[in-house]
Amino acid sequence: GISKIYSPDDGRTMGLMGMIHNLMGMAAEVDLIGEARLASLDGPVTAEDMAKVGLLMTLSESADDATFKAAIETVRSSTKDVPVIGFTGTGGAGKSSLLDELMLRIQRDNPGKKVCLLCVDPTRKRTGGALLGDRIRMNSLSNNDLFMRSLASRGSGSEISANLDRAIEVAKAVGFDMIFCETSGIGQGSDAITSVADHSLYVMTAEFGAHTQLEKIEMLDVADIVVLNKYEKRGSEDAFRAIRKQVRRNRNMFDVADEELPVVATIASQFADGGVDRLWRKLSDIVGFEASEPVDEMGTTKGVIPPERIYYLSEIAATVREYHAGHEAVAEQLRLCQHLETAANHAAERGAKTIAADLQAQIDEILESIESAREELSAFRELAEQYSSGEFTYHVRGKPFTVQTTTESLAHSDIPRVALPTFADDGELFSFIKRENAPGHFPFTAGVFPFKRTDELSARMFAGEGEPERTNRRFHYLSQGQDYVRLSTAFDSVTLYGRDPARRPDIWGKVGNSGVSIATCDDAKRLYSGFDLCNPNTSVSMTINGPAPIILAFFLNAAIDQQVEAHLAQEGKKPELTDAAYRGELPEGHNAFGLASVGRRGDEMVDAATYAEIKARTLQTVRGTVQADILKEDQAQNTCIFSTPFALKLMGDVQQYYIDHGVRNHYSVSISGYHIAEAGANPITQLALTLANGFTYVEYYRSRGMDINKFAPNLSFFFSNGLDPEYTVIGRVARRIWAITMRDLYDADERSQKLKYHIQTSGRSLHAQEIDFNDIRTTLQALLAIQDNANSLHTNAYDEAITTPTEESVRRALAIQLIVNKESGWTKTENPMQGSFIVDELTDLVEEAVLKEFEAISRRGGVLGAMETMYQRGKIQDESMYYEHLKHDGTLPIIGVNTFQNPNAQVFDESSADDFEMELARATPEEKEACLERVNVRQTIEGEVTAAALKQLQEVARQGGNVFEELMETVKVASLGQITDALFNVGGQYRRNM
Repeated sequence: GISKIYSPDDGRTMGLMGMIHNLMGMAAEVDLIGEARLASLDGPVTAEDMAKVGLLMTLSESADDATFKAAIETVRSSTKDVPVIGFTGTGGAGKSSLLDELMLRIQRDNPGKKVCLLCVDPTRKRTGGALLGDRIRMNSLSNNDLFMRSLASRGSGSEISANLDRAIEVAKAVGFDMIFCETSGIGQGSDAITSVADHSLYVMTAEFGAHTQLEKIEMLDVADIVVLNKYEKRGSEDAFRAIRKQVRRNRNMFDVADEELPVVATIASQFADGGVDRLWRKLSDIVGFEASEPVDEMGTTKGVIPPERIYYLSEIAATVREYHAGHEAVAEQLRLCQHLETAANHAAERGAKTIAADLQAQIDEILESIESAREELSAFRELAEQYSSGEFTYHVRGKPFTVQTTTESLAHSDIPRVALPTFADDGELFSFIKRENAPGHFPFTAGVFPFKRTDELSARMFAGEGEPERTNRRFHYLSQGQDYVRLSTAFDSVTLYGRDPARRPDIWGKVGNSGVSIATCDDAKRLYSGFDLCNPNTSVSMTINGPAPIILAFFLNAAIDQQVEAHLAQEGKKPELTDAAYRGELPEGHNAFGLASVGRRGDEMVDAATYAEIKARTLQTVRGTVQADILKEDQAQNTCIFSTPFALKLMGDVQQYYIDHGVRNHYSVSISGYHIAEAGANPITQLALTLANGFTYVEYYRSRGMDINKFAPNLSFFFSNGLDPEYTVIGRVARRIWAITMRDLYDADERSQKLKYHIQTSGRSLHAQEIDFNDIRTTLQALLAIQDNANSLHTNAYDEAITTPTEESVRRALAIQLIVNKESGWTKTENPMQGSFIVDELTDLVEEAVLKEFEAISRRGGVLGAMETMYQRGKIQDESMYYEHLKHDGTLPIIGVNTFQNPNAQVFDESSADDFEMELARATPEEKEACLERVNVRQTIEGEVTAAALKQLQEVARQGGNVFEELMETVKVASLGQITDALFNVGGQYRRNM
């Protein structure tokens, strides 16, 4: 059970290390083999009884010989001969990942066979502790036929535990069919595993040094199979050849073909790797198990980024620096030319014709190299005249927009909506054009559009709780009186991990909490009902990552079926709502639109030609974005569910589908820095990692043959805003780096050069103490976002430090935006930060810091290479720890938290739980039951149709087809959890590093 919940006050008084020591102290008091536990071992135990097997394993490590032997004889249920396979190798060779891949194949080919894994980790001499971390790499552990136990070496002095033979005896006694023993990392002369195992595998990598080192490796003599893992790494082909030669010499196998040698190359990190298939085939021949025939060729790798493009981030850094160096040189020439012209004119006026002629010759020489720059100056001055004329016309996608360029204050002052510089110096003005320019003009530092739209505010409010109907009611509440509907959807953690509602304890408690539960296409229809998803004034954002392609398919199908419903209504054929269409009363303003298709399929409500026409029109009209940024999930947030290569393929398939079907108004990914910041990164790291991820998607999509001008407009960004000084400029720095790179490195068009981003005020700056102060922080952050021309904005509610926002707190959060936008005179000017000395200095400082971070990532093999060594995650953790230490010791003042504290404030801990009066938003038991019942009914109805659809989806994935294209059909008959499980089998499950 739960002994203690640590509160923010505990953090303030105990500190991080104090809470850790307190936790470990309580854990150390638990008696793992008390008499009450041992009393349960009163008869035969089988491999199915995992709780008792676990207790026996504990007994094998802790009991004396007499007690252990007595227990074994009491519980013995099997005397059959069981193969024991030893798994050993160098540290970091990928033994655990390889073992996991083998388990997946064993379960596939031998269902029902019980396998026991005994994994040894070394005990630290200084602390006496052991990590026991191999299990985090084991995705196969969810199978009930597999049992795993981690053992500490406990001072045995070798790579195996002194009690490993006891643990093996337990596994044999309870009837396991196969036993694997994995050692800790070993040295060249170690072979201890052979003393306990019937057969052994030695796992190594190409990093063994000179070929002469192979002579010293004892296991090359005795291992039944030698495995060269991580075969995708540089030098592996030569290493594989050398290992084969060494094994051939060691064992006098000179007449055996290379393919018959007991040496296998594998890439355990690659799902469905042909090398692992061959390894399992060789091992199955030894132990007498069934094995499928391997299908893939050895060493087939599907690189995400082509090898010749690995250093793309260094190229980007060089491109941006070259751009600035180039325009600075031209600015100097312009300045010199202007000064020479002034001197020439002065000389001419004084009658010094010879001097004037010499100066004019120098001017003419310079003019040849700066002609285009002078044209830019002339064009800018004409632009400035248009701004000062009172009316300005610009075009977006060919559509003209005419706006007034000034607003009138209460004092009858004409306030410019855009204020431009009036530099007399040509060099200064040219530098401004190249570094900043007017909003809507390259490099878009001040914004990607010339003016903000006054009829559509940037507000996009986040909501999600309980069943779909509850969140739908919140959406209608938030959009009351708004001409433009901008919905932002939070999903519960069950949905975020691609699962269906279920009674399993770790799922049941999370259904509908801190987000809405969505498991079927019908759930999506209920969620957005009453809103016309094809109305150009409606936009929907979805914060979903791992299962994003599935949820996106739910959403698009809901939008399509809405339009089918509208088509039938026009023809007088609209079907009646079913009883299950919507639970409870419709909220105010809800017209029931979208509910007639609940329980029905749009493609079955009209003929095929009509459906195809409606589908095409809908896809080209629907507006919004889906987060779907899987790189930042690996780096910061953790809701990865599929293997990274497969997750990236799904993202690429979505983008290809958008290109093929003309989806222009919906963003296929929101490249997110918000979660990087929330995990602890400072603003510079947030910006650098996010842009690096964005450019990685660009490189990947280009490697798939996509035209950059077809996919770049479908990319959007998402940043956090805090109170650190660098947050003032992260938007303008992002826009400038993106624009320069897209134009000068990738030769992209103007639309592709425009980086559009959403801002959410910082969640980390929301504190449980003095929560009313949170609105003050949020207001300052919102002001920064609006000043920096963020394209949309979500302001956090003050109570989000404790609960999902309530109606009262959400109304206050929305009011913050409205007040800043409508009441603040400062924001009537849309580029208020241009011309500020500190803003200019911060912009240059942050930009250079980002470019240096690009180079640091590039040295590690680009974003994906850096992820392998956990560079990004480590950097985020270090910065988070730095922040927490400063917060706890008071060096970083936080009002109401560590300074200016309220002596009468309510203490948040277990002692005050009964007196806690704040409203908390939680899913009710009735809502959970409704979610569960709906998905169960859906799965019962579809049955065989669902099975066929899932099989077809898997076949498309295996053949390398567009998985999202098929998902658009699969979601009509299958639930989120069913689809996730089906894709696990063809795309691989994410394997955690920590």
